Amino acid sequence: YHRNENMRGNTVDGVELGERGIDRNTTYGATLGGPIVKNKLFFFVNFEYAQTPTIVNRWRPSVDGVANTDLYISRTTMADMKRASDFLMSKYGYDTGSYTDYPANESNMKILARLDWNISKNHNLAIRYNYTLNRGWNNTNASSSNCIQRTTESRLGQYSMAFANSMYSMDNIVNSVSVDLNSRFGDNVSNQLLVTYSQLDDIRGSSSAKFPFIDILEGYTVANGKITQAIVPYMSAGYELFTWNNGVHNTVINAKDDITLYKGNHKITAGLSFEYQMADNSYMRNGTGYYRYRSLDDFLTGAVPETVALTYGYDGEQNPAARVRFVQFGLYLQDEWSLGSNFKFNYGVRLDEIVFNNKDLMRNNAIYAIEYDGKSVDTGKWPKPKLQVSPRIGFNWDVFGNRSLKIRGGSGLFSGRLPLVFFTNMPTNSGMVQNIVSISTRYTGGVANPDALLAAFQGDMITDVDALIDKLNSLDPKKFPKTITPEDGVKPSQINGIDPNFRMPQVWKSSIALDYNFPTSFSFSISGEYIFNKTINGIQLLNWNIKENAGFTQLNGPDRRHIYPSAYKYTTTDAFVLTNTKKGYGWTGSFTLNMTPVENLHIMASYTHTVMKQITGMPGSNAESAYLYIPTVEGPNFAGLSNSQYVTPDRVIASVSYKDKRNNHFSLFYEGYRGGSNYTYM
Repeated sequence: YHRNENMRGNTVDGVELGERGIDRNTTYGATLGGPIVKNKLFFFVNFEYAQTPTIVNRWRPSVDGVANTDLYISRTTMADMKRASDFLMSKYGYDTGSYTDYPANESNMKILARLDWNISKNHNLAIRYNYTLNRGWNNTNASSSNCIQRTTESRLGQYSMAFANSMYSMDNIVNSVSVDLNSRFGDNVSNQLLVTYSQLDDIRGSSSAKFPFIDILEGYTVANGKITQAIVPYMSAGYELFTWNNGVHNTVINAKDDITLYKGNHKITAGLSFEYQMADNSYMRNGTGYYRYRSLDDFLTGAVPETVALTYGYDGEQNPAARVRFVQFGLYLQDEWSLGSNFKFNYGVRLDEIVFNNKDLMRNNAIYAIEYDGKSVDTGKWPKPKLQVSPRIGFNWDVFGNRSLKIRGGSGLFSGRLPLVFFTNMPTNSGMVQNIVSISTRYTGGVANPDALLAAFQGDMITDVDALIDKLNSLDPKKFPKTITPEDGVKPSQINGIDPNFRMPQVWKSSIALDYNFPTSFSFSISGEYIFNKTINGIQLLNWNIKENAGFTQLNGPDRRHIYPSAYKYTTTDAFVLTNTKKGYGWTGSFTLNMTPVENLHIMASYTHTVMKQITGMPGSNAESAYLYIPTVEGPNFAGLSNSQYVTPDRVIASVSYKDKRNNHFSLFYEGYRGGSNYTYM
């Protein structure tokens, strides 16, 4: 299947739209299936690959050094980019990639394979394999780095250019296998055994060889022996600085066995579930090394760099990762009780327990020694196992027995998933997985004050990571150690921890609904539903380093905010700890109308109003950002309930669809909503 920009019109109301931009998609596919053993064993395979050309980088270097933002021409010259590229190839054997042609294709590949085996009249087995790969390209990071002072402009734009091999791809890869066995034992008992294995990888990729990332600034002046530097970028090359060993890897094994028993007017379901999950979160900024030079000439002549940075794993680990491993056991029992032909009552209970593996952790004694009002953060232990009990009930009542009026509802406790990304924050920032190094230059009024250690890196760049680690270790073995033990642990700039009493997220949910069919000559029905949620165990982040505000003075007048004293912290090191909160609630009310006034014409309209109050929506994957970036008056540690940022308070949808006698379908859809992210404090 193929489509491109030439397969669509290019004129609107008689006006030609001009040159057509690239708009192409090509899909290749193949399907094969059939019997292996007649009436017994069957196979099916499907392959699909789609590719869509896109444009990620429009910028190109200039000939004369003059930028033109309308034409996406940078001030960085082709001649300078060629000088840098040729130098890196001749000196270090490194290929920078093009500076006129950049990768941009988006691609998607899917593979499905399935076997179905009719073992016997009462037993059926299905085995399925799925593979999916999504890939898209991105420009190098705009301006972030481990330098004390970041650049004032983007690495790619009117001021600066980067080479093609400094781009990175985002790869989303899914591998999954499932085995599903369904069995019947007589007329009253059935069983399902389902086992699944999933490998989910969200990783970055690069077309670059392993090589340091290099930033080159626009230049500097020297007066009275002092260097004055404007932190404006000019050129970037190398392996993108946030891409090496940057990814999330999840391995999940699930097994469940459900047995269903039909006994009189009871349908009883009992089951066991098991889940093993391993989550690896790796993030190494500057994992291949990083150098920043004051000018292109400084880079070409091997002058003292402005910054040198590296993140490396201890004990020679090339791909360090923060790992969380746990198993979750579940036991559940439910009875669907038919109390008559028109009333069904469901009741049941589910028990869950999570057991963590502490072998992936190492206590940092320097962190453990810090006291926060009598509490310490132990980075060597996950929370202890805690049994979670979730009872629930439900009913469905056909009031008149003719489906004209139904009332349904239920209430119960429901558990959620673990916030794994915040769990991995603890080992990542414990100082026991990897060391983050930045030897940089400070600026006062634009005047440079370089770290004394930078002089050791004058001359050729050290491009091998192991050699760079050796160099750093020789300069300061304590600051740049090759190995680490609990006794050697150093205090990081911030600490991430998990409350030892942390529990799985849990909510109490109740609902009541009514469905009514009007006694008309055509299909006409309305439905109304009300759902209420109350937080039992929510999640939030607290900074244990901040004292309770009960003793703080408050402003006078209508604004009674607390005034933070200068000594509002226990120590100089913040500790962002994942813990639970019982605060939070919400409700949703909805009304839906469906009707078919004439044959083949269907009309639907629905209105939903949602209220959701919470302490935090955890806006970010990093503990510090998720803690800081919430709307609060008193500060994140003392935040009150606020509107959830993830719900739409008011939403209206409506649709009209019609099918004519020739089987042509015509549809009209409407959606209107009011956003809920705005807030005001006065």
